[in-house]
Amino acid sequence: MYWIALQALPDAVVAGDAPGNAPEPFGSAALAPADATAALGWWALQFTPRVAQAGPAVLLEVSASERLFGGRELLLAHIMAADKPLAQIRHAQASTSLIALALLQTGTEHTSAPDRLPLATLAEAQPHLPTLERIGCRLWGDLRALPRGGVARRFGAPLLDALDRAYGLKPEVYPWLLLPEVFDMPLELSAQVEAAPALLFAARRLLGQLQAWLRARRQGILALELGWQMDARRNTASHGQLLLRTAEATLDMQHLQRLLGEHLGRITLPAPVLSLRMRSIETAQLPGESASLLPDELRAGDSLHQLLERLAARLGPEQVLRALPRADHRPEQMQSWLTASAVHPPDNAAAAGKKRKPRGGAAGATPAWAEFYPTWLLATPLKLAVRQDRPLYQGPLTLLVGPQRLEAAWWGSGATGHHAATLRDYFLARSEQAGLLWIYRERLLVSQAADAQQVAGHWYLHGLYG
Repeated sequence: MYWIALQALPDAVVAGDAPGNAPEPFGSAALAPADATAALGWWALQFTPRVAQAGPAVLLEVSASERLFGGRELLLAHIMAADKPLAQIRHAQASTSLIALALLQTGTEHTSAPDRLPLATLAEAQPHLPTLERIGCRLWGDLRALPRGGVARRFGAPLLDALDRAYGLKPEVYPWLLLPEVFDMPLELSAQVEAAPALLFAARRLLGQLQAWLRARRQGILALELGWQMDARRNTASHGQLLLRTAEATLDMQHLQRLLGEHLGRITLPAPVLSLRMRSIETAQLPGESASLLPDELRAGDSLHQLLERLAARLGPEQVLRALPRADHRPEQMQSWLTASAVHPPDNAAAAGKKRKPRGGAAGATPAWAEFYPTWLLATPLKLAVRQDRPLYQGPLTLLVGPQRLEAAWWGSGATGHHAATLRDYFLARSEQAGLLWIYRERLLVSQAADAQQVAGHWYLHGLYG
């Protein structure tokens, strides 16, 4: 067996903790995880499944992984060159885990003489150090030279057991680290926070931990929940939460940090916050990166969905809309405007590919008529005045092209709303003052005995050309 011990440097954990620091990518101190040792262990699982946590250090048993990476030295080089969840880490390697941990404490990468290691680096010996030093035991070799029976009677069997494991005379058994299926990480705040925007400073640590977990699972986040526990002594709510969703699975913690900042800026806390908790709600597999020899298209700045999510967080979801096509021939029903961040099922008729054809030979959106569709549709058609059977809009209108006959929703005649029967004749008209207009005249069905007659109705302005 062969072991590699890893530990984050103290300044790597606390660096970047000053409020106001700009967000930085994975591996930077600004996104230092809330639990540095756990994040380092999750990251180390990509090199070997045998990862254990020993206090502030992480142990990797790599004897079964050396061949996969091309040897021991290449594996260690790969570990040190990989993108780490912390800015700086130190390492040590040895044939047993306890020797590797001792070397980590002394700042030595490897040794061939474990007898020269300080006795203080052996965890089981630390409670007995004053007594051992008085009898002249300061190194591992000194303790090993003492009679085993006397050591067991004076200091207990666990010390001898640890010494045997350190020299490889007994097997080393550890509970191997397992990656949790759901990310759920608490964080106690060092001081009470009374303003919601100030929670972003502590939430950055949780985002760093979330990124390490996502990278270990090779997934991106779609929805997460940030919760906070407030001072229970106040006569207010004891907890609060914020649900954050993204349109696409992402590992971009800078984007999530900006979204959290926008949402927290609109929240008023009824009581001081004592702790935070971040939990993953929904994740998805990330698409693989391109390995093409040709350079990919360079993308500068945020993607479109990130921009829309930031605008929705700042302006409100109802202010950022997107068009959803509908299987309908009526111009005002061809699309519906929905919130850009919401997930909507496709229109049933459109999904089935069964668009209903309008009645009449000239009805429908033919390729020739599609060129005459206006740039802007009025939310509500404007009823036009008529003089001598000629529509008026800032003066008389001249009909240039038409009619385009539209008969739609006839299967729902007698109903209202989206299924009301629509019988119209559309025209392209010109106004001396307003320019080109898109107008239509209603055709009404009038039932007389057994036959139904069509009569001309009112004129309406429906679209403008910009």
